[in-house]
Amino acid sequence: MNENEIGISVVDRGGREPDNVVMKMKVLKRVLLALLVTGVLASGAVAEDATIFDGKSLKGWKAPDMSFWSVRDGAITAESTVEKPCKENQFLVWHEEVGDFELIVKFRLVGGPKANSGIQVRSVVEADGHVKGYQVDMSQPDAAYLGAVYDERGRKMLALRGQKTVIKADGKKVSTPLPDADALLKAYKAGGWNEYRIHFKGNKLTVKINGKTTSVVIDEQESEREMKGVLALQMHSGPPMKVQFKDLVLNKL
Repeated sequence: MNENEIGISVVDRGGREPDNVVMKMKVLKRVLLALLVTGVLASGAVAEDATIFDGKSLKGWKAPDMSFWSVRDGAITAESTVEKPCKENQFLVWHEEVGDFELIVKFRLVGGPKANSGIQVRSVVEADGHVKGYQVDMSQPDAAYLGAVYDERGRKMLALRGQKTVIKADGKKVSTPLPDADALLKAYKAGGWNEYRIHFKGNKLTVKINGKTTSVVIDEQESEREMKGVLALQMHSGPPMKVQFKDLVLNKL
């Protein structure tokens, strides 16, 4: 068998690559690249990621009362004061519905011990502008609500910080402790910037703060659960406080 028959000669007698070998190498590179791209797409490794806050405006967001919401220091900001108290929960709603997703957001909560906020996921905007549904809760670290999952205007607390809750088909909640849930408090920066990572796939919601899992909900109650809905940021009624959100990235799964 000679070199031409096997087609893998690297150089000719003068030390140069024959034209047919060069052409074959170019074709091979194109084929390999096409296979790589096809494989990545088929595996789902390419996620549909989007920054949903441009850092300078509230484009794409709306609320019944926009007077509580603004952009300061590159962050979505909601603030209540003595002069302008928050007497009813306020919600700023993203304009698109989501189903399976991961949301990454940095947040900062400033105020007294009753300062409270949250992030609504797979929720519904009611006629009065109130947002109903799953809420990833936010409070001062001394309260058990930080990192918890609440059902706003629904089934109330689903999982406190440090809990994994399975909601049975009949609505019964079975909660078990998560390992080292309180470890997050050592890394939590009270009054500073922290990161929420909210992962919702199928009927399983997983919440992390600064990389630590704080709560998990598996919702088997089909009559009450939502498989898609809106995202919204909340400022809770009560004493003066300020909450800020920035670097919001939504990954649709």
